[in-house]
Amino acid sequence: MAVLVGKKAPMFKANAVINGGEIVEGYSLDQFIDKKYVVLFFYPADFTFVCPTELLAFQDKAEEFAKRDTVVIGVSVDSEFSHWKWLQTALNDGGIKGVKYPLIADSSKTIAQNFDVLAGEYNIDDDGNSQFIGAPLAYRGTFLIDKKGVVRHQLVNDLPLGRNIDETLRTLDALQFVEIHGEVCPANWKKGEKAMKATQEGVASYLASKE
Repeated sequence: MAVLVGKKAPMFKANAVINGGEIVEGYSLDQFIDKKYVVLFFYPADFTFVCPTELLAFQDKAEEFAKRDTVVIGVSVDSEFSHWKWLQTALNDGGIKGVKYPLIADSSKTIAQNFDVLAGEYNIDDDGNSQFIGAPLAYRGTFLIDKKGVVRHQLVNDLPLGRNIDETLRTLDALQFVEIHGEVCPANWKKGEKAMKATQEGVASYLASKE
């Protein structure tokens, strides 16, 4: 699996559903360069079981991400029409009605391939026929992209393992703290806690304060 941390995030233009029901063409990631942080997350498929819990959990934290000048964007290999239908379906019927952030349609699977989260790959057999080996779905990849368009954090879960949205917020807090203060964030750091200088003296001072 490719490590994209420290590299420019792969850009894309794709159809998407925004604001819970508006289909748009050519939704781009580069529109946020120099403007917003982006949490781009991939999920396997619409109308499944773990996925709605994640998408609704991101929506529940929408104000927290907005406070941090951050846009949340979801991606799956489903079409924009599948996204639209899922967004119109009530929660008790397996839907995600109420989700407002953009959902990208990656029907060609090229975005998932470029971020290296596709749970399989195309292969040419001995007869020259193209076939897909594995699951034609995206793993649960989460990418934190800074305002310069650089990936600063990535986490990829296997298909049955739901992610922790609070951990995404914590990592975002850490990134913004480092950018503002120039200090580094130790293990289990949370917003409001003491950080440390990236020196031997800084580490020693921090560890002494924890005793």
